[in-house]
Amino acid sequence: MSTFRGFIALEITPSSVMTEFEKEIEKSGADVKLVEPHNIHITLKFLGDTQERYIWDIEGIIRDAVRGLKPFSIKLKGTGVFPNENYVKVVWIGIEEGNIIGTLAQTIDNGVAGLGFKKENRGFSPHLTIGRVRTAKNKQQMMKVIEKYRMVEFSVQEVASIHLKKSELTPKGPLYTSIREIKL
Repeated sequence: MSTFRGFIALEITPSSVMTEFEKEIEKSGADVKLVEPHNIHITLKFLGDTQERYIWDIEGIIRDAVRGLKPFSIKLKGTGVFPNENYVKVVWIGIEEGNIIGTLAQTIDNGVAGLGFKKENRGFSPHLTIGRVRTAKNKQQMMKVIEKYRMVEFSVQEVASIHLKKSELTPKGPLYTSIREIKL
């Protein structure tokens, strides 16, 4: 049985402000792996190793989760880090009006749990991962950039579909491919 590294996501179109933010993070000299602009997305559910035979079931779970839902807008605003400023692992952009996304993520998580996928232990926190921090090198300079953008509006995006994606890890970074697109 063939498997792939899967996740369920909302695709995001990078804005010029996002690109500017990433460039400033890069210039800070911090040891951070930035997400390539064409790979920026909001993860609703990371599946991990996924058997291809579940593709149709996962698509059905997503269709059930979006039944009756019309396209909606979200505002990408503000910046921060996970888990905290003392121990930074992830740099993110915040999402305002993320309640619909949170409900979708919860519904999908519950649905795929029935297929044997591990349920999330922590609550869903709507965010857009911009980078993963490797070491504390130049952390203070990076935190100054994050503080500068803490209240900045990056863009308003329309959510009109959800994607089941495949992630292939390559030496040049991950390669994401949409396996299914479910329109709202």
